[in-house]
Amino acid sequence: MNDYKLFSPKRISLGTLLFILFFCFKGFSQSLPSVSSTVDTTAIKIGEQIRYKITVEADSSAQVIFPEGQTFSPLETVEALKTDTVKQLDRVTLQRIYALTQFDSGAYTIPKQYIVVNGKSFFTDSIQVHVANVSVDTLTQKLYDIKPIIEVEKSNSGLWKIILGILGALLLVGGLVYWFVFRKKPLTAAEKIALLPPFDRAILELKELENSKYLIQDDFKSYYSELTDIVRSYLEEEVHVTALESTTDQLIDTLEMMKDAGQLKLEEDTIKQFKQVLQTSDLVKFAKSKPETSVAERDRKSVEQIVIKTKEAIPEPTEEDLLQREEYLEALAKKNQKKKLVLTAVIGVSILLIAGVATIGYYGFGYVKDTVLGHPTKELLEGEWVRSDYGNPPIGLQTPKVLLRQPVKLPPEAQANIKEIQAFAYRSSIGLFTVATTSMTLTQAVDPNFEETAEQLLKAFEAQGNKIITTKEEEFYSVSGVKGAKLYGSGKFSVPESKELVDGKYVILFFGGKGFQQNIMLSWLSEDAYAEQIVDKILNTVEVKTTL
Repeated sequence: MNDYKLFSPKRISLGTLLFILFFCFKGFSQSLPSVSSTVDTTAIKIGEQIRYKITVEADSSAQVIFPEGQTFSPLETVEALKTDTVKQLDRVTLQRIYALTQFDSGAYTIPKQYIVVNGKSFFTDSIQVHVANVSVDTLTQKLYDIKPIIEVEKSNSGLWKIILGILGALLLVGGLVYWFVFRKKPLTAAEKIALLPPFDRAILELKELENSKYLIQDDFKSYYSELTDIVRSYLEEEVHVTALESTTDQLIDTLEMMKDAGQLKLEEDTIKQFKQVLQTSDLVKFAKSKPETSVAERDRKSVEQIVIKTKEAIPEPTEEDLLQREEYLEALAKKNQKKKLVLTAVIGVSILLIAGVATIGYYGFGYVKDTVLGHPTKELLEGEWVRSDYGNPPIGLQTPKVLLRQPVKLPPEAQANIKEIQAFAYRSSIGLFTVATTSMTLTQAVDPNFEETAEQLLKAFEAQGNKIITTKEEEFYSVSGVKGAKLYGSGKFSVPESKELVDGKYVILFFGGKGFQQNIMLSWLSEDAYAEQIVDKILNTVEVKTTL
């Protein structure tokens, strides 16, 4: 195939000529790289593998790009091994081995492979190989009919990963909620005592006070402080009086008033005995009095009897009291349940926030937002792609969606040069991503004029309301190494049903030979990173036929 350029300079200035001569001299002052290829065999049986080795010798600072993907068609690439590197002084030898195979018998040609060294293109030689049938003994081995086609359900491996991830997150949240909210934690000794009824708790605390070391250490102040706190707490909980904050006289007056009102059936001697214990306690705590140990022990026993007699003196609760207490307990249970629900919600939201922040930190806010809310070109990129050939001569592409045939009506002025044109396209109306192909057969067996085609395409592009801002050109090679031209740049694109223009980019590829021409056109929004990935992926799958 001939080399084509979109734009050819008609005159070279003196400065440009000196620039070219300088770099030509600099290039030839160094040793040129060499590229070669070998195979371990040229004859295999169906399914066996050929070891295809590419060797590049160049300067130690050289940048070398080896073929990637299925570039050995009609043979299939099974595996591409890592590149081996051997350095000798200022030279380096790079070797890469590819495992190739074929599952149909016949004679095949391994096509020339395209290697780039320091930006320059090199090609290996094509190699002829033979694939032989595997002999089958039909006398001892039975033959069976071909199995019918069985429909296979679409793989849901990706869905299972999502489901497992959600289940894992739910289990984690459930485990944390159970551990911090609903799990029954072992109670401490103090918590167990606090859960006892007031009477049982008071008797138990008095027994513990009896076994304390306060009296042995002559710590009467702590002894009487704890003694009066026990009885005051009991009276406040069981009799419902403000015993802890009342003075001795106030507390005794309250008990006598309740006795007179019939609310507390205490004997007068019991109240006097209690008053005497409180007065002794006041002397110890505030006047630093030190009674006899026997007196302190007697006062503890007196308080114990006071607690017992007070318990006996409390009237039995009425039905109304029991009902109020039941309502109180029910309200308390609802309050505790509400606290648990609030705590569960806080834990759940916290986990989601932490997971969200971690996800955003790893993938980025834009990617997470587009995953949750959806993005048209992201869905195209991550969807199921389609490989197909379009037009005649065929253009092979792998695209996110199948390209649909577009009706094309040739203008009278083009009918003299174009015999037939076939166009296929896909356009995302939301993401404004477009991919299209055209295959043209010419009326005469002449080389296509890429420059003229490019000008016509750009004029048609601007006629639709678009504006071209930048235009660049470079060589382009298909997967199998077919050389073409690439026109690319940026512009202002018109939006359907809108008068506004948006910033966009475009790429146009040109291929062809005598009597035919093939074009591939792509356009997308400038700020669309997913579209950029789609374009790169499509360009890495381009395959064209060079003959009609």
